[in-house]
Amino acid sequence: MKIGILTGGGDVPGLNPCMKEMVRRATEAGHQVLGIRRGWAGLLNYNPDNSEDASEWVIPLSMSSVRTIDRFGGTFLHTSRTNPAKVRTEDVPDFLKDQFPAEDDRPAEPVSGFPAESVSDFPAESVSDFPAESVSGFVDCTSHVLRVINHLGIDVLAPIGGDDTLSYAVRLHQEGVRVVGIPKTMDNDVYGTDYCIGFSTAVTRSVELIQSLRTPAGSHERIAIVELFGRNSGETVLISAYLSDVDRALIAEVPFDVERLAQLVLEDRRTNPSRYAMVVISEGASMKGGQVVEYGQEDAYGHRKLGGIGMITGEALHQLTGVAMLYQPLGYLMRGGAPDSLDRMVAMSYANLAIDLVLEGKTGQMVSLQSGVYTAVPISIIARHAKRVDVEELYDSAAYRPKIAHQMGKPMFLY
Repeated sequence: MKIGILTGGGDVPGLNPCMKEMVRRATEAGHQVLGIRRGWAGLLNYNPDNSEDASEWVIPLSMSSVRTIDRFGGTFLHTSRTNPAKVRTEDVPDFLKDQFPAEDDRPAEPVSGFPAESVSDFPAESVSDFPAESVSGFVDCTSHVLRVINHLGIDVLAPIGGDDTLSYAVRLHQEGVRVVGIPKTMDNDVYGTDYCIGFSTAVTRSVELIQSLRTPAGSHERIAIVELFGRNSGETVLISAYLSDVDRALIAEVPFDVERLAQLVLEDRRTNPSRYAMVVISEGASMKGGQVVEYGQEDAYGHRKLGGIGMITGEALHQLTGVAMLYQPLGYLMRGGAPDSLDRMVAMSYANLAIDLVLEGKTGQMVSLQSGVYTAVPISIIARHAKRVDVEELYDSAAYRPKIAHQMGKPMFLY
């Protein structure tokens, strides 16, 4: 077989060990592995009629080429937030512009891009009849992606990503492509698994940096506002706040009253011998009656950039308390560097589980951890529900801090 591997969305520590282990297992079993560069953009931009510059988008992977990649963080294949089902007309590759014109009134066509002689390789009922028409400045280039997969001879596709990246894998699965997904995101919010690659390292980095910020906060007797990634799920903030024992934690799931928060942190500061208070906030958090702070243009998955709620909260607290603030967004520091031991272990275990599924012919699956046990679930499960913090069990909405109501029977990360 020929197995295609790609990484999409934000990078996290653990991606490289996962890919190296997949290559090792597949190669030892006598199969080939292709690395698709820059996530789904690799398949979108690959031109099957002119493969002279193929290495820009697709490269063969061997044990020699991946020998040292597990020593570093990030993804050596690079990544993007490309969604081939929703490509802005100006981002359509030049060689595809005639095939996918920008006009809204062009005739609709089925998306299946496989030649007639190859469609029989897939179940007839799996090839959808979604039109490839342009909608609001976007076009669906899935037919081209299917053609590229067929041209490259990829038998199974193994994308590593969060719910956005894997949502397009679901689309390809519906089109008859054999897919095995691997969940990764430091927000740990992919539904269907208790754990995503990158979460442990993000928490570890956050706890270390939060604890380090106690020094300047105490020296200057300030209220420190530390902003962490977390668009819709506050789990990273919740666990980081719990482990670093901060005074208050503001999660994406619970809008907060800034006047109530001001009263709480003033008391926290007053009772602290070093005269400071620590607040950790999710980038997706919002004040009561306010909105999530977003900016910039929507990406291909409908998301705008987040960030700045910590600064806004700090300014409001300063006005209400008169105390100077220390605002620190951790941002990409949370996803930088090599993975910790837990992320390395899960990444390599997911890799082995994914190749097990491939070798057994069990596709349309996503590898998963549930109640501490490795398993697999239908990849379509990611669209069924949103994975969020169990506020009643894990959060005190009045005190704005973690609250572990019951420990017995909970998974390692309480989630």
